Amino acid sequence: MSIQHLTQLVELEAAFSIRRRVFVDEQGVPLEDEFDGFDTLDGRCDHVLAYHDGNPVGTGRMRVVDGTGKLERICILAPYRKFGIGRTIIAALEAIAAEKGLVQVKLHGQTQAEGFYLKLGYQTASDVFMEDGIPHLLMIKPIQAAER
Repeated sequence: MSIQHLTQLVELEAAFSIRRRVFVDEQGVPLEDEFDGFDTLDGRCDHVLAYHDGNPVGTGRMRVVDGTGKLERICILAPYRKFGIGRTIIAALEAIAAEKGLVQVKLHGQTQAEGFYLKLGYQTASDVFMEDGIPHLLMIKPIQAAER
């Protein structure tokens, strides 16, 4: 398994394909809600792509919101969900946040994934709220900014 910090459009299109399969096809998120103005390679956010046996199987992105790294659009194709790929994606996004000098990350995690995020050091910081018809929780985690 490997993680790639995306710099090319073809890589971003592979990430979009994974997101479409997981969020739109599998979970029923409306297509127009899944993709937004941050889905670019112009620096507004950082995208990563996880590979298993050379095939793209997971993705996520991180953007800076009010001085905090916000981890978003984290997903893995169904056949690859028990290989530790989610942990690797989260670690890569946290590392990008640390490189930017951020000391905290947050995410809107689906309630069914709360235990996963708790194991990674996140704390639940909200009551349940709905996002695209799916129950979510705000979760936060302090991180160490990377030394420059």
